[in-house]
Amino acid sequence: MQAIVSPFNSMPSSRYIVTPESLIRQEILALNAYHVPPAIGMVKLDAMENPYLLPPQLRCEIAQLVAEAEINRYPDAGAHHLKAEIRKITSLPAGMEILLGNGSDEIIQLLALAVAKPEAVLLSVEPSFVMYKMIAAFVGMKYVGVPLAEDFSLDLQATLNAIKLENPALVFLAYPNNPTGNLFDADAIKQIIEATPGLVVVDEAYYAFASDSFIPYLSDYKNLLVMRTFSKLGMAGLRMGFLAGAKAWLEQLEKLRLPYNVGVLPQLVAAQLLEYHDVLLDQAESIKQERTKLLAKLKTHDGVRAYPSEANFILFSVKKATLVFEGLKQRGVLIKNLNGGHPMLKDCLRVTVGTANENQKFITALQETIIQLAS
Repeated sequence: MQAIVSPFNSMPSSRYIVTPESLIRQEILALNAYHVPPAIGMVKLDAMENPYLLPPQLRCEIAQLVAEAEINRYPDAGAHHLKAEIRKITSLPAGMEILLGNGSDEIIQLLALAVAKPEAVLLSVEPSFVMYKMIAAFVGMKYVGVPLAEDFSLDLQATLNAIKLENPALVFLAYPNNPTGNLFDADAIKQIIEATPGLVVVDEAYYAFASDSFIPYLSDYKNLLVMRTFSKLGMAGLRMGFLAGAKAWLEQLEKLRLPYNVGVLPQLVAAQLLEYHDVLLDQAESIKQERTKLLAKLKTHDGVRAYPSEANFILFSVKKATLVFEGLKQRGVLIKNLNGGHPMLKDCLRVTVGTANENQKFITALQETIIQLAS
């Protein structure tokens, strides 16, 4: 029997060798993907999550909502009900609009895409939220990071000098800051807003644990936008963030938002939860009380320096930080290792404030680890 010869067998191979290195931009090749470590079976204190479950009655209401949801239909593209609830809980100034995103990360990317003209600059302070720098690379913007002062406060003069030199199109300021936990001086931020020729975005991801907000100032500054996420408040699994600001800005950003970026279930559940915003704020208050206790316990340890926080986590430094981090993991406690991530974070670790029981397990594991390393 004669073999069948496919005509494709005789076709010449491509003269091009296509590899990721040949097609993907160099700044993307140089990046590391955002790493989320496995946490099964661990006391999980690494991701600034709310450790409390919802009350049983509220869970039943959500279950009923989900059961009746029309997931065969596309979601409300305008998310009108959810936006109305957000307006209610934020007391948004008159004339301000809302843009919804898949967490705050998507909103950061939308903002960067919108202003990424050739040579455009995205400016922030360092150390701060790593996604500002990463997303600048994603969209091809020049990134400028202004170092914080030694105590992690804003170096106002250095920031103003950088703004004058770099003429940034976009400035991000986390308020409170991640990973340091502190709330920058509000008057200094106002000076930065006034000095910036582009947009200034105040990132209030940890608003529920802080003592201040820039939402009331939205009407005072034409180049100010305020961004929040509900992830830290107890909705991390919903991936729900929003941007608030003047219509002139948000109607342009809406052009970049992908259709139906917030699904049926996140819209329904988030709107329902915001009707019980007081319940979530009560949980946040419990976290703040545990934060005070945890900070006090950390400060009693020789060799541990814990920094004040207005977020739901505490930054602390300790000798042999990476070994301490590994020792905690061996004892079933997962926190965040920041050592090596930035020069100012040498020997630094970050712990999320958990329940009283979780926090005690962390403190016990920390004590045991430090003693073992000292022996």
